[in-house]
Amino acid sequence: MREQRQPFIADPVGACDTFRQEQMLEVLNQMEQGIVVWDSDQNCLMFNERIFVVLEISPTDLFVGMKREMFLDKAVQWGVITAGSKEEAQARFQTGQPFSFDRSLPSGKVISSFARPLGQGGYVVTFTDVTQFRKDAADLAVAKKAAEKAETKALKMLAKEQAWREEAKLLGDLDEWLQSCKSLAELFEVVTQFMTKLLPDTAGELYLYSNSRDVLDGACVWGGGEVHEHIAPDSCWALRRGRGYRYEAGGIGLQCSHVKDHPRQREVEHTLCVPIVAHGDTVGLMHVVYPENASDAEVRQGYEFALQCGEHISLAIANVKLRDELHDQSTRDALTRLYNRRYFLEAMRTEASMAARKRSDFSLLSFDADKFKSFNDNHGHDAGDMVLRAIADKMHEMFSDGATPCRFGGEEFSVLLPNVTGTEAYDVAEELRRAVEEIKIRYGSGELPPVTISIGVASFSDHGPLLQDIINAADRALYQAKKDGRNCVRAADAEAQ
Repeated sequence: MREQRQPFIADPVGACDTFRQEQMLEVLNQMEQGIVVWDSDQNCLMFNERIFVVLEISPTDLFVGMKREMFLDKAVQWGVITAGSKEEAQARFQTGQPFSFDRSLPSGKVISSFARPLGQGGYVVTFTDVTQFRKDAADLAVAKKAAEKAETKALKMLAKEQAWREEAKLLGDLDEWLQSCKSLAELFEVVTQFMTKLLPDTAGELYLYSNSRDVLDGACVWGGGEVHEHIAPDSCWALRRGRGYRYEAGGIGLQCSHVKDHPRQREVEHTLCVPIVAHGDTVGLMHVVYPENASDAEVRQGYEFALQCGEHISLAIANVKLRDELHDQSTRDALTRLYNRRYFLEAMRTEASMAARKRSDFSLLSFDADKFKSFNDNHGHDAGDMVLRAIADKMHEMFSDGATPCRFGGEEFSVLLPNVTGTEAYDVAEELRRAVEEIKIRYGSGELPPVTISIGVASFSDHGPLLQDIINAADRALYQAKKDGRNCVRAADAEAQ
């Protein structure tokens, strides 16, 4: 290609200029880019040898004096550029502004062409092989996208892990509180507090089966929920199917009847019903209502978590019920459901300690059924049990708040009356005596004879402070009532201690 350097010779007789031009050509030939210079008439003024390597063309494809139009037509013929690209390039040459465009060679190489205007109206165009650069950039973009995807996935997994840890912590706290509950009332309060955190933005209700197992009673609510007083077991698909049920408006499924009959103001789109099962026995139902804008993903995730919450709550309910049952068995009389003698004496000790410390008073009623043996002898022991239960029912009715009614043994009963003086206790005893006298007990096809009681009254301030002294004083008053003809009330003599 050395024969093509003559365009650099501006003055054939100027040896110095010729030397400088040869040096310039040598420099241009050493460059990585191919270079072509076009004059203002679109004629090729010069080019370097590197252009043949970069554009993968032969020496006959470019020569000094060649028209730019012809050079571009060859590129179109080779399929390096399109006819449209050629016309666009020619139009941009006319603007006198720098511009760039790409060539895709048959070998797969990508050549970036950059045209810069010259002061005399021509253009210098550089051709750079950017194949590896573009490949590296594309690989980098793919790698960057993969890294971003991996980072997003990691962040999601981290957020999920953090959410799981938070849920596990809340469930752990819930368990700790539930296991500390001594009654169902405390348990319902804990459930109300925790469910607003465990299932935020939801409204919920908790129901428990009644003792008769024919209905479920409303127990507690959270998140602004409104609870039914009672619902029927067959009104809930979860209870009927024996497993959790998720209702989605517009999906396949039926809405529970207890949801349709609910007095809430809006139609619900997403609801969850979770049976509360403990030791294989269904003891209740947890119902959750999601807000209108809740997504399917939130409901699905909430469904799984609600099942876990239901399991924790069900075990706690079973434990409290078992504890209550054992407590009842140890403190209640099986026949009358009144407190037994052991519990009653402990309650008296506690009350005596408080009365001595606070300088307050309490009273004791001691009574039994008059001529009770005749009920057993004349009508049988079943009739005697009915008499005892009738007296106990009346005691439950009268002494439901504060007082401690007790079956002391056999047909003997006692009542502890906190913060009640002897005089006030006498009036209470008289009211009890009249109430029992009015009881009518049906037995078989007829009625049992009227039941009467004789009552003795003693008080802490008049007969204490020893418990046995108070009990003995009440017993003496009871014996006096028996002597005075039964069916009457007698107060213990304070001077007879």
